[in-house]
Amino acid sequence: MGRPVIAIKRLRPEADADIPLPCYMTEHASGMDVFAAVPEAVTLQPGCTVMVPTGFAVAIPPGLEIQVRPRSGLAATNGVTLVNSPGTIDADYRGEIFLAMINLSNQPHTIHRGDRVAQMVVAPTVRADLLESDSLDDTARSDGGFGHTGR
Repeated sequence: MGRPVIAIKRLRPEADADIPLPCYMTEHASGMDVFAAVPEAVTLQPGCTVMVPTGFAVAIPPGLEIQVRPRSGLAATNGVTLVNSPGTIDADYRGEIFLAMINLSNQPHTIHRGDRVAQMVVAPTVRADLLESDSLDDTARSDGGFGHTGR
């Protein structure tokens, strides 16, 4: 099976020519690093969120989605992550991709133009039909919720 092709469009080609498009940083990386297209540095205060522009839009083929995920190093080292993780970009969305970033640390964090701030993973999607039912089959877990295994 060949790799899917996703069209990507720079929304501000002249202004954002210095911002790399998303790319795989290693041979076997699952996600493409995404770079901040902020016009100037943005300081993210503890407990605050900010919408970080990427400067691009995509045309995802039907049957695929892009999941936007935090960069583990940024989250582990600085406490900066994504509010909705993973975020889903649907195949019919054509607007600019923004990253809803949050600072969970107790120190301000500055996002500079061109910083690697997230990653994108292309994934297949499956649509399902729901069938309303009066009962569900039993399982070993049944309705055991959070912490039901004792861990």
